[in-house]
Amino acid sequence: MIGRALFASLIALHVLGAPAAAAPEDCNPEKGTLKLPASEPWAQKRLDIKNAWRLTRGAGVTVAVVDSGADYHPQVQLSKIIDETHTGHRDCVGHGTAVSGIIGARYLAGVPFHGVAPDAEIVMLKQSNKPEGEINKLVDAINDAVAAKAEVINVSVRASDHPGLRAAVQRALDQDIVVVAAAGNVTGPDDEDVPAYPAAYEGVLSVGAATPDGRRADSSNATTPVGVLGPGTEITAPWPGRAYKRGLQGTSFATPYVAGTAALVRARFPKLTQEQVRRRIIATADGTAGVGTGAGMVNPVLALTAVLPYEAVNAPVVAEPPPTALPADAIAKVPPRDETAIGISMAVGFGAVLTIAVAGALALLVPLGRRRGWRPGRPS
Repeated sequence: MIGRALFASLIALHVLGAPAAAAPEDCNPEKGTLKLPASEPWAQKRLDIKNAWRLTRGAGVTVAVVDSGADYHPQVQLSKIIDETHTGHRDCVGHGTAVSGIIGARYLAGVPFHGVAPDAEIVMLKQSNKPEGEINKLVDAINDAVAAKAEVINVSVRASDHPGLRAAVQRALDQDIVVVAAAGNVTGPDDEDVPAYPAAYEGVLSVGAATPDGRRADSSNATTPVGVLGPGTEITAPWPGRAYKRGLQGTSFATPYVAGTAALVRARFPKLTQEQVRRRIIATADGTAGVGTGAGMVNPVLALTAVLPYEAVNAPVVAEPPPTALPADAIAKVPPRDETAIGISMAVGFGAVLTIAVAGALALLVPLGRRRGWRPGRPS
């Protein structure tokens, strides 16, 4: 468990030999809220995440998040921060804190928000202090994620095709890492016909944004080949200032729901390759029809339970399920001003998990990318 002091020491330890960090000139993320509604956010309910926890919570899997850094938050615990910017760990955008939280925020009694894979280890690769970044830092972050032996990499960033980026992604795939990337948002006419990278590279699990009814959000880029959708409108997530942000939208925030699912699959089926993990997530999605929807909304429970006809009998090998829920007295309350890391317990989902056969694997899409100049790492 990481309090503020230990959190700071980890930051100092993992800046890759950089000189003392200089604070960025402008580091003022938007204000969040300290209050959340009593009910769970729709994305958690829609994906039935707590039910998936009956089988795994992602323990033993390392997820690398290539983003804007991360601020201290009671629910977001990072095992390592690698600062490519040499400006310190602070998240000046809010983006990295939110994405990390969606993937791995711990469950706290009385707090309706939680992450998809709360027992996974999160490594933050800070590549920018702004919504836009530099190609070299993006490439370095992916390479350092490989060096950190991540098993899943989340890239909620869009760029244009670039030889260095292509090589870094291929290196990650060759090292058996599941690369999950945002398909990008359509914010103007210049975005409509342009695929987002690294999402459009072959072998990457590309994620589009979905609405609560499972449709592709209008802002989700349909030009980028999409593997699956993730919740991408009216999203709630942790935010700098020990706060939360409501109303987030975009493929940036859909992607970590899929990356978290990949962590659950890797924990449940430790002998699957990155390609098999990607195929399983695609094959068990909800099957939404339409351009830019891929196989439909990601389905964590099916991804952990489905018997796929193209997999060998008695395969894949299944890891032992996690222990039952911790007793009630093991759940720590959040002290009002205590900076110490908070004790965690997992809630056990209800109902029986159904085993469903899913017909066939979906063919992988090989995108034809358009070479354009670097569109610096803006959130997707």
